[in-house]
Amino acid sequence: MVKQERAVRTRQALVRAAAQVFAHDGFVLASLASISKRAGVSNGALHFHFESKQALARAVEEEAVAVVRTIVDPAEGGGPDPLRRLIDATHALMARLDQDIVVRAGFQLGNGAPRREDAVDLRGLWQSWVEEVLEEAEREGVLAVGVSAPDATVAVVAATVGFEQLGADDRMWLSEATLQQFWDLLLPRLASAEALDGLLSSRA
Repeated sequence: MVKQERAVRTRQALVRAAAQVFAHDGFVLASLASISKRAGVSNGALHFHFESKQALARAVEEEAVAVVRTIVDPAEGGGPDPLRRLIDATHALMARLDQDIVVRAGFQLGNGAPRREDAVDLRGLWQSWVEEVLEEAEREGVLAVGVSAPDATVAVVAATVGFEQLGADDRMWLSEATLQQFWDLLLPRLASAEALDGLLSSRA
């Protein structure tokens, strides 16, 4: 049991160290030696858990996917307020990107150049979820007149992915204040008058 717990801790340390190195150096320039050093383990211990740099990158991405799933899955059950679920999910995602290096690295790895064949497209996963929620909002009639789900998806995905990328260098882009400014600007154009009143009332 003690050995198993130690192995779990070592693996977690390696995944976090790999995320830090990948986020700082990029996948191509990252070395296994720098990852093992940052994790405080030997190269042999690293190779015991991960056979290659690609395997480490995959582990980082899988952990990031699991976190993103905790954000979007609870919001997939439907309900009376898809726009509220969308707003809450964007805040939750930006908070995790700000606080969790594994999530930040997971997004960066999935869209690096050159792109790995087995890379996870976290931005694509996020885009698909935003599309689904806004399609639901359109069906329920809570989008403003003249606003379609595809048009709204472009605005939300472009902004949030932009915040994610800019936030890699300046965490201000991931802040609650920045995201609130975005929604204050977009919501009056995005939501129907009735939906907007409900959203503003729930925030008061």
